[in-house]
Amino acid sequence: MTDTPDAAVMDSLDPLQPPQQVARAQHQPRTLGFWRTTLWGLLVIVLFFVGQLTPIVYFLVRHDGSFNGAVEFQTAMVQVASRSLTVSLSAIMGVPAILLPIYFAVRHTRMSFADYLGLRWTTWKNFAFGVVGMVVILGCWELAAQLTGRGDTSSSFMVDILKTARGDGVVWLMVIAFCVAAPVSEELMARGFLYRGWSDSFLRVPGAIVLSSLVWTVLHLQYDWFALLNVFSLGVWFGYLRYRTHSTYLTMVLHGLNNLAATVQTMWLASGHS
Repeated sequence: MTDTPDAAVMDSLDPLQPPQQVARAQHQPRTLGFWRTTLWGLLVIVLFFVGQLTPIVYFLVRHDGSFNGAVEFQTAMVQVASRSLTVSLSAIMGVPAILLPIYFAVRHTRMSFADYLGLRWTTWKNFAFGVVGMVVILGCWELAAQLTGRGDTSSSFMVDILKTARGDGVVWLMVIAFCVAAPVSEELMARGFLYRGWSDSFLRVPGAIVLSSLVWTVLHLQYDWFALLNVFSLGVWFGYLRYRTHSTYLTMVLHGLNNLAATVQTMWLASGHS
């Protein structure tokens, strides 16, 4: 027997077949959209910094002696925060601080955690493509630095951190923090969470790439404006790769390789300045 419009209406009145439940499931958002992604993103960033501050607070509490005034406290703060052990632990603590709020945010969608964040590998061809593009971008910035007389664009802060790491015997921890922990946490936030929600909003893919790259750049305000432009352009490239390959694992690996190259360069510079 063929269903008629009247039969469909009668079926919709059947208490045993409530269509509104199906409709709610169908209209549950696949992603968080612009505003919810932005609000959750603000919470993610706040917790990210809280996680990074935790080791600093811990070492300050264990600091010998009391602080007689704001000047002594500020001096102790700088000493603690500039130690390689503190910086490394701060980067590592950023990973769980990022994962926790993102996990609860993604639960409000119909997508799995891995699918939402692009936690999948891609082809080796895409990996090679990503590496070539990254090398070209970094090479262009290095050439621009040489032509403008900027010379060494590495941060003296990183050189000092490496020197303290050698003195404390925690170079291995610094490498893990900069080349593994930092890329994982930052890519989960920028190319994983923020890009995914914003790309399904009015921003679309181009706007999501640009805005997530800007947020990522703001996380590196310890650098000068020239280095920040470098960071932003690299973020745009990573964002394009996220769109092209749907893989955040790829951007994590490339981010880690970039940081590893910077770390090796810093080691060379530190040895030359010793």
